[in-house]
Amino acid sequence: MLHMALQDAVEKTKANIARFGDQFPHVSKDDVYLLNDNTDWTDGFWSGMLWLGYEQTGDEAFRDAAARTVESFRKRMQDNVVLDHHDIGFLYSLSAKAQWMIEKDEAARALTLEAADCLMKRWRPKSRLIQAWGREGDEVSGGRIIIDCLMNLPLLFWATKQTGDNRYVDAAMEHLEKSRRFLVRGDDSSYHTFYFDQETGEAIRGGTAQGYADSSTWTRGQAWGVYGFALAYVNTGNAVYQETAIRMALHFLERLPEDGVVYWDFNAPINEDTKRDSSASAITVCGIHELLKGLAEDHPDRSWLQEGLNRSMEGLIKHYATIGKPGAEGLLERGSYSVRADNSPDDYMIWGDYYYMEALMRLTKGHKGYWYE
Repeated sequence: MLHMALQDAVEKTKANIARFGDQFPHVSKDDVYLLNDNTDWTDGFWSGMLWLGYEQTGDEAFRDAAARTVESFRKRMQDNVVLDHHDIGFLYSLSAKAQWMIEKDEAARALTLEAADCLMKRWRPKSRLIQAWGREGDEVSGGRIIIDCLMNLPLLFWATKQTGDNRYVDAAMEHLEKSRRFLVRGDDSSYHTFYFDQETGEAIRGGTAQGYADSSTWTRGQAWGVYGFALAYVNTGNAVYQETAIRMALHFLERLPEDGVVYWDFNAPINEDTKRDSSASAITVCGIHELLKGLAEDHPDRSWLQEGLNRSMEGLIKHYATIGKPGAEGLLERGSYSVRADNSPDDYMIWGDYYYMEALMRLTKGHKGYWYE
């Protein structure tokens, strides 16, 4: 089942090279991907899919298309196109850093280090955090972090390993610890976002931008936590982050619906119209796979995590993948960008497709994605 699903994903991705040309897919409308000229936070995921396709097949068509995206990201950096946000790791880890990891291309390495410097512009020394959104000093978002940023921190750990400059890892560690202390609740659920005083760093309150309510648990946010803290353990060796990732994963798995793929928020009322988020399940599969690599065989949670991974992956392949739909542009149906804002609440999501493909590569090839070396 896994090998068949991976072959299908690779074939669809190759077909999309001609469809998309030099543009980048974001989310879909009426089953057709909306494209942009490398101006969105999601554009690295297409690059990552191309590099995965190249590693899986050795087909130069994937490599050439992936390399073209890296050139596009180089121009985006030179022209400073929509880079004033925290999602720099999503953009450059899966494009330039992937090329560095696969080909040891020095220009790709230099571009990735530029990206790390770009992300460091979001570091706020007074409040000791990486500001997610808005300009420095923004009245609403100047002291705001979001759980998604956990997936951008590996770029900073990588930069310190490459350069020996500890300012990257020091910022990442402070932000990571703030995230653990304030985004993860006592019952192992999570806030999407948290606000701090810009001048003092004092905690103010948790909230959400994407979830059902400030007090609810947005499932993709919980997924970012599972994978983000699993990667934090890889980068630090600190068992507290492994424990946090396990607790968040168990909270996620305990709430799986019958078909193994989560709704968009764990606290949203469930009825026949409630939206799913297949991308949240795909992200969590990758995070649990990373967690299992570091767990002892006799760890008390190992079998439950493995069972949950299998159930989630089976649910994605059987009920949400576009296998058997040869003309489909997307790999996973029923992703949700923002149900709250009625923005692509039930469509293809390029990040869902990427993490689904990474999960298939992990489970068939032992791949680890492009988040760390």
